[in-house]
Amino acid sequence: MIQRVLADPEFIYRSEIEPDDVAPGSPYRISDLELASRLSFFLWSSIPDEALVRLGAEGRLHEPEVLEQQIRRMIADPRSNAFIENFTGQWLNVRGIAASEPVVDIFPDFDSTLRDAYRREIELFFGSVIHEDRSIFDLLTADYTFVNERLARHYGIPDVYGSQFRRVQLDSAFEVRRGLLGKGALLTITSQGERTSPVARGKWFLETFLAISPPEPPPGVDTDLAPVEGEAPTSLRARLEAHSISPSCASCHTIFEPMGFAMENFDAVGAWRTEDAGTTIDPTGVTSDGIPLEGIHSLRELTVNNGYLFALVVTEKLLTYAVGRGMEYDDMPLIRSIMRDAAEDDYRFSSLLMGVIESPAFTMNMKAGSSEG
Repeated sequence: MIQRVLADPEFIYRSEIEPDDVAPGSPYRISDLELASRLSFFLWSSIPDEALVRLGAEGRLHEPEVLEQQIRRMIADPRSNAFIENFTGQWLNVRGIAASEPVVDIFPDFDSTLRDAYRREIELFFGSVIHEDRSIFDLLTADYTFVNERLARHYGIPDVYGSQFRRVQLDSAFEVRRGLLGKGALLTITSQGERTSPVARGKWFLETFLAISPPEPPPGVDTDLAPVEGEAPTSLRARLEAHSISPSCASCHTIFEPMGFAMENFDAVGAWRTEDAGTTIDPTGVTSDGIPLEGIHSLRELTVNNGYLFALVVTEKLLTYAVGRGMEYDDMPLIRSIMRDAAEDDYRFSSLLMGVIESPAFTMNMKAGSSEG
């Protein structure tokens, strides 16, 4: 009997009961109890608590005032840390830091303690935007971060002692650490074990922050950038420029390489540097549409100036996480509608969250089967 229960799809999957009075292939609003379950798995990654179940059973959870009150309660609850951890893990691939293995001989300062601190910094930073109901653009520009002594030492931030994380202001001396683009976890994840990767970083930046997917390299193209044995060491930028002489390579590399070069002052474990192989790092470049870049601050400005695309990314990723499926082209009108409503409130996180939860994608379902025949 236990085997039968554990193998039942209704035990393995979170199922919802379809109403009898709805024709196959027709949309319908889910029950308040099912809404309570969707809310709790979205914001807590767990089952609904007594308050949600009670409101669902009373049929009141869908009422706008009640729903907004419950969302604010759930976000304030420590259980929302599961949302922060899982959403940043999915959108920013923070969970990928566990698989990053920088070469010990090249980066002896990197260890498991720093790895854990990197992950914690992202979660606390992202959590501050949510709990303080800040604009999503603060994810790019916020002049503060969270560090303990280990991470502060790696960043060069003085006067931070102990293992406890605390909020620190980033003055002009540490301007490079502002926002997500200055976070060591993301810079490490987008590097290789022995060096940085302007190609990987550039592609990651476009996909993660501007919803642009660069093309993959053509078949048969040599992507090995390892230094030639016996030759004098050259900077990674010099090897990439030599690699991109071919027009077939250059046509793609000009799309994403300038963004990767703008991050070259960060080494493969996110530490700041000014030289590579004895050569002064050149973080400049020009985007394919003619915008000059001069390091990480200009890359941040580029993202802010393309705020519509950034808001599109955050909204799409949030809706994807909430409903548990990828977005299709016919979801775009809904995504843009959520964005327009949030824009009236300066893109505060609560506005995006409410827009996602009140959307038909979250509150409705479609009965299985076809309405034809």
